Amino acid sequence: MFELFEHKADIGVRGYGSTLAEAFEECAKAMFSVMVNIFNVRAKEEILVEVKATNLEELLVEWLNVLLSEASLREMFFSEFEVEIANENKQFRLFGKARGEKIDKKRHSIDVEVKGATYSQLKVERKNNGFLAQCVVDV
Repeated sequence: MFELFEHKADIGVRGYGSTLAEAFEECAKAMFSVMVNIFNVRAKEEILVEVKATNLEELLVEWLNVLLSEASLREMFFSEFEVEIANENKQFRLFGKARGEKIDKKRHSIDVEVKGATYSQLKVERKNNGFLAQCVVDV
């Protein structure tokens, strides 16, 4: 499950999951839902992503910003995500897949452009029986 939350000038994105990986996947969905109705984005093409960071919060920001870069370079929107997170030698590593399709201005009404994920209100934590991953994205 994902949701958006209020922020003064930007938009907060929040992902919940029963696992840490699922929370990261849902946070990515939240971010892309700011830009486009992700339910209209078909999972036709898949890209692979790998990011590293010294902590989970930094890993979340890196994950989201790499997705934005890939989407921009490939002129795509993504709607489905798969994540694996490993802790190797005091460093977190994320292996991810993003699925989507080329932007089609007739089918994809572009709502808002997201410029990047920020460290504002950044949080990755265990929540009840699952995990929460959130940050504010610059629009």
